[in-house]
Amino acid sequence: MIEFEKFTLDNGLRVIVHRDDSTPMAAVNILYDVGARDEDPEKTGFAHLFEHLMYGGSINIPNYDEPLQRAGGENNAYTTNDITDYHIQLPAENLETAFWLESDRMLSLAFGEKSLATQRKVVCEEFKESYLNKPYGDVWFKMRELAYKKHPYRWMTIGKNLSHIESATLDDVKNFFFKFYRPVNAILCVAGNVTVENVKALAQKWFGDIPAGEKYMRNLPQEPDQNEERKLEVKAKVPIDALYKTWHIDERLSRRYYIVDLLSDVLSGSASSRLFQKLVKEKQIFSHLQCYHMGSIDKGLLSIQGKLIKGISMEKAEKELSIVLDKMVQNKIDENELQKVKNKTESLILFEDMSIQNRANSLAYFEALGDAAWMNFELEKYHSVTTQDILEESQKIFRPENSNTIYYLAEN
Repeated sequence: MIEFEKFTLDNGLRVIVHRDDSTPMAAVNILYDVGARDEDPEKTGFAHLFEHLMYGGSINIPNYDEPLQRAGGENNAYTTNDITDYHIQLPAENLETAFWLESDRMLSLAFGEKSLATQRKVVCEEFKESYLNKPYGDVWFKMRELAYKKHPYRWMTIGKNLSHIESATLDDVKNFFFKFYRPVNAILCVAGNVTVENVKALAQKWFGDIPAGEKYMRNLPQEPDQNEERKLEVKAKVPIDALYKTWHIDERLSRRYYIVDLLSDVLSGSASSRLFQKLVKEKQIFSHLQCYHMGSIDKGLLSIQGKLIKGISMEKAEKELSIVLDKMVQNKIDENELQKVKNKTESLILFEDMSIQNRANSLAYFEALGDAAWMNFELEKYHSVTTQDILEESQKIFRPENSNTIYYLAEN
C-alpha cells in the first residue's frame, strides 16, 4: 500500500506527497495533462517539441541543468499521446532547488526564436533518424492511419508530418504553452524523505502565485467501432519481411484493459509463451515475434509483430499466427498458465514500486486518470481476471473485422 496525502493550491495545482524516510533522496514529478492526442491535426508534434523546449531555459534560469547538477540532482522527461511528464531526483536536503527550477519554467519559459530554432532542429533530426531513415521506422505512422480514422491516436507523438515541426512559429509555441502548461492542468508529486508541511510551504512559495490558467476540457472525436478488415502492403529497403497486426481494445479505465494486459503476456510474455514456443522455436516461422498493447488512456491497440525467417511467405506466416490465435478464441487457457503471468505482473509492479521516482510518477499518473489512490488497487484488478475472461476477451478482439494488417516486404 502506497500511502500519500494530497492537497490543491488556490490556482488549481494538485499536489501529492508520499513520504519515505528510508532514503536520503527526493523525487519531484510534474505531470501535465496534455499529449499528442490534444494537438491540432494540422499542427502535430507540439507536445513532444515542448518536452525539448522546456530544457531551453526560463527567463530567470538560462541553464536548467547546471543548478540541478550542483544540487546533486538528475532529471528526465517523456511525452506520450496522453501525457507529458517531467521528473527530478535529488538529495532531499536540496528539495527546494527542484521547486525553484520547475516553477520558474512553468511561470516564465524563455520563448525566443533562437531556442525554438535549436529545438526544432533537434526534433526534426530525431524525426528523420528514428522514423524516416530507419528500417521499418515508418511502420507506426502507417499503422496508426490504418487503424484510426477519427481519433487523434492516428498520429505519432513525434508528429504526423515533419513539415508540422519545421513550420512551427513562435506564436504557435506560445499559444500551446499558455493553453496547457498551467497549474490547473498540472499535477505535482513529491516522494521520498520529505514532510507534508515542508512540501506545502514550498509549493505555496514557488507555485502559489502562478496564474491558474483555464482548465483544459478534453472533447476528442471518438473512434467508431471497426467493422472491416484493413490491410496494407509496403515495399521498402529492409533486411527481411515483417508482419504487423493490430486489433482495437478498450480504454485504460476499463476492466477489459487488465484482461488484455494478461492476454498479451500469455501470448508473448516470456520464452515459454505461446507465440514464441509455437512460431519461433517449434515451427521456425519468425525469427522474432512479440505481442503487446499501447497502454493508452483512450481505446488503444493490441499489436503482434514479427520478422519472418527468410524463405517463409507472408501468407504462411499469417496463417500460422491465425492458428495460434484461434486456439485462444476456442479454448480456455490453463489456470497455471494464467497464474504464471499474474505472478510475473505482480513482480513487475512490486519491483517498479521500489523506486521513489517510479512511485512519484505512478501517483501522478493515476491522479491524472482520476484518483492517485487507484494505484493501490491495480494488483486486485489483475488477480480478479479469470480464464473465462481471457477466453471471452480473445473472442471479442481477434475478429477479422477488428484487425489491421501490414505486410512490410523487403524489396528484391
